[in-house]
Amino acid sequence: MAGSVNKVILIGNLGSDPEVRYLESGSAVAKFNIATTESYTNKSGERVDNTEWHRIELWEGLAKVAEKYLKKGNQVYIEGRIRTDSWTDKEGQQRTGVTIRANSMTLLGGPAGSNSGGDNSNQGYSQPSAPRANQAPRSPDPIPPSMASGSDDDDLPF
Repeated sequence: MAGSVNKVILIGNLGSDPEVRYLESGSAVAKFNIATTESYTNKSGERVDNTEWHRIELWEGLAKVAEKYLKKGNQVYIEGRIRTDSWTDKEGQQRTGVTIRANSMTLLGGPAGSNSGGDNSNQGYSQPSAPRANQAPRSPDPIPPSMASGSDDDDLPF
């Protein structure tokens, strides 16, 4: 087997507004959490919601897009990779955390279930991710290119 893959795809809602800071070099970094919820019915017939929180980190152009467009409750599509960080906290304890470093982001709309009764023209609004160096701009469609290309289903492993 050649190489390995570290890829994460998430669709979730922001738990708070992004925290954006600028480094001395001028680089922008945005951090925020998104929640993903899995729902199922247990043996007793009760609906159970299991929510996971994911720490997201965006750099440069994507960080600036997040600063301008993302707000608490927004639903967002994220593609990126998992990074495990270790640090020593203020009390001298060794800590470890998992962060998703995003390389693609699409704003899918407002908060889940938000019908404020006012103008709903923003529903379905997409903000395409900022292109990286030597990369063509992406379509705002969150469908991965391998699925959107009309490829033959016979290639699927199931």
